[in-house]
Amino acid sequence: MLIDQLMTTRVVSVQMDDKLSVVKEIFDNTHFHHLVVIEHGRLVGMVSDRDLFKALSPNLGTASETDKDKATLNRRVHQIMSRKPVTIRPTADTYEAVSLYNSSGVSCLPVTDDDGKVVGILSWRDLFRALEERQTKKARKGDH
Repeated sequence: MLIDQLMTTRVVSVQMDDKLSVVKEIFDNTHFHHLVVIEHGRLVGMVSDRDLFKALSPNLGTASETDKDKATLNRRVHQIMSRKPVTIRPTADTYEAVSLYNSSGVSCLPVTDDDGKVVGILSWRDLFRALEERQTKKARKGDH
């Protein structure tokens, strides 16, 4: 199965100078776990919910929150993003994606076209969902 059949095409992006408060708001209000970082139309990095979690003060939103804790929301995306993200093409197959996941240790792959433009994102959940659907179809065919 090809990546363009599995990828999520609704991709949310941020810019390098966006504040972490913007990233937090996106993660708090969507089901996304990864954001692409775009500058001048090009992919320059990735930010995961784990990156954000590590960058923010654990006291945010608690009774012991201080101004210093709140200030962590003013940090910028470029300070916490992963640079040089591992990407995959929409015409690649699932085996290539699995190989990239295993060799790079990432949890999502931005899908880029020949011009380097982000056209989707592939998470390991997308792969598992496709495997489950394939297995379910096989089981149904076997029942007949």
